[in-house]
Amino acid sequence: MPTFHNGDIEIAFFDEGEGEPIVLVHGFASNKEANWVNPGWVAALTQSGRRVIALDNRGHGASTKLYDPAAYQTSLMAGDVRALLDHLGIGRADVMGYSMGARISAFVAVDYPERVRSVIIGGLGIKLVEGHGGPMAGIIVAALLAPSLADVTHPVGRAFRSFAELTKSDLHALAACMSRPREVLSREMVAGIKVPVLIAVGTKDDVAGSAEALAALIPEARALAIPERDHMLAVGDRLFKAGVLEFLKDRP
Repeated sequence: MPTFHNGDIEIAFFDEGEGEPIVLVHGFASNKEANWVNPGWVAALTQSGRRVIALDNRGHGASTKLYDPAAYQTSLMAGDVRALLDHLGIGRADVMGYSMGARISAFVAVDYPERVRSVIIGGLGIKLVEGHGGPMAGIIVAALLAPSLADVTHPVGRAFRSFAELTKSDLHALAACMSRPREVLSREMVAGIKVPVLIAVGTKDDVAGSAEALAALIPEARALAIPERDHMLAVGDRLFKAGVLEFLKDRP
């Protein structure tokens, strides 16, 4: 598995296929294989003639584990994506993320606009701007740090703990990541994104917020509804894949 360093952080990644490059950024508690290989994204994109690059975000997969919440600032994680492009000598790429990865991808578009050809934001809508309120982050952190899954009673906490164990994640690194408040972009910042943007959210997703509301703020954005899918099940949906492939084909 190839790796590179962004400062002291070692980032694992893969680079497959040939053609126009697209960088894939996975969600919280996932990794590049669970988010992109297993649901068929890499196969779909490479078969469509694209070069597919995916990284393990810091704290996840085979990348460096960090235990200070400050290390998971979204702009730092966006910097890892930019550093990966630098490492591979890629000037501009399409960038696609899901959930936490969608937030990182949006920050890449804002912080490094010259490196981005288009952005695909999956599993995240208007919450990118409005934020995620409530105590849910604390519930997830408590679940991750509980002695065992059997000690977790909250259904959302159990779901995250179960998924983290399935992906063989470092629970303490994930807890540090989740302890960092979810950063938002202002309406002015998202309005400044000038490249084509696709925002895809499941119609049963109660986490992401409205795709249409976010798309209305971005000049070249369009929304894609993923029918009858919630936040977890939308990731590998065939209509999601078809919508992304069409978007990539149509964008300048």
